[in-house]
Amino acid sequence: MVPPADGRGVLVYCEVEGGRLAPLALEVLGVGRRLASALGQELGAVLIGEGVAPLASEVIVHGADKVYVGEAGLLCEYVLELYLPVVEEAIEQAQPAILLFGHTLVGRELAPWTAFRRGVVASMDCVALEIDPHTKRLLMTRPVYGGNAQAVQVSMGDPQVATVRAKTMAPAVKDHGRYGQVVELKAGGRLPAPRVKVLERKAEPGTRVKLEEARVVVAGGRGIGSASGFKQLEELAGLLGGAVGATRPPCDAKWAKESQQIGITGRIVGPELYIAVALSGASQHLAGCSAAKVIVAINKDPEANIFHVVDYGIADDWKAVVPALLSCLRARTDKETEGIWR
Repeated sequence: MVPPADGRGVLVYCEVEGGRLAPLALEVLGVGRRLASALGQELGAVLIGEGVAPLASEVIVHGADKVYVGEAGLLCEYVLELYLPVVEEAIEQAQPAILLFGHTLVGRELAPWTAFRRGVVASMDCVALEIDPHTKRLLMTRPVYGGNAQAVQVSMGDPQVATVRAKTMAPAVKDHGRYGQVVELKAGGRLPAPRVKVLERKAEPGTRVKLEEARVVVAGGRGIGSASGFKQLEELAGLLGGAVGATRPPCDAKWAKESQQIGITGRIVGPELYIAVALSGASQHLAGCSAAKVIVAINKDPEANIFHVVDYGIADDWKAVVPALLSCLRARTDKETEGIWR
C-alpha cells in the first residue's frame, strides 16, 4: 500500500542563468503551482547564487508562495558541494512532500544527490506529473526502453523527487497581484572553501539559439552525407529562427558538433517544430525529440521508421526538398516566415 504524503506542499529548485531565471525554471514553477493547488498546499521555491535575491519577486509573481534564498559570493558558480547543503537547508525548513528540479546539467546532478541524502529515490527526466486523486501521491511519468515506452512511477518515501524534461510542462503564468514570503537561508553564509573551482566559462561559438530552447529544430542524419550538407540545414534553421541538431553518426563523422547530438546519449529537445532530414528514426534518437509538438520528416525511404512517429512526412530525397524549401523561405519576409510554422 502506498503511504500518504508526510510533507507539506511542493518545493522547486529555480535555476539561474546569466542573472536571470532559466526558461526551464518557469516550466518547473508552472507544474509546481499546479501540483500544489491539487494538494491544496503551498508552493516553495529555492534560489541559489550570487545576487539572486532580486529574482525572488519574479518567482513569487510566477506562482511561489515562499522563496528560500541562498546567497553568497562562493555560490556565483554551480558547485555540487556548495549548492547541496543550501538545498538541504531549504528542505529542512519547507518539509515538502514533493521536490522538483529541471532536467538540466545541474538538475541531473543535484536531484539524485539530494534524494540520496534524504534516503529516497529520484525519478529522472519526467514528461508528465500528476497527483493521484486517491492516494495524493505524485505520479511521475518518464520514458523507458530508449523512449519506446513510458513508465508511471510512484515514490514510497518523502520528499518525492523528480526532474522535469524541458518543453513538456506549461510555463508559469505571471500574476502581478501575488504576494509571498522571502526566507534567507543561513547555509549560504557559512560555506567552506570549495575543493572544486570553475576557472573559466567559454560560450560555444556560432550558437544563436540554444538547442534545448529553440522553437524550431532542424536535425540531420547519416543520409546528409557530408559537412557541406549540414550547411544547408543551418541556413534552413536560420530562416526559421531555429537551431540545428544531428543524430550520432554525423557527430561521429565530424559533420556536426558533439553538442548538436540529439537522443538518449545527447540533448533532449521539445520544440514546436522538429524537421527530421535524412535520418532513419532509431529509438535512441527519438528518445531525444519525442516531446516535439509537430514532427516533419524528409527521407527518400518510405519504409523508414521515422515515418511511424511523424505528423507530416515527405518521401523524397532531401537534396531536392531542402533547396526548394530554402528558395521558398528566402522569398518571404521575416514576418511571413515566422507564421509558417505556428
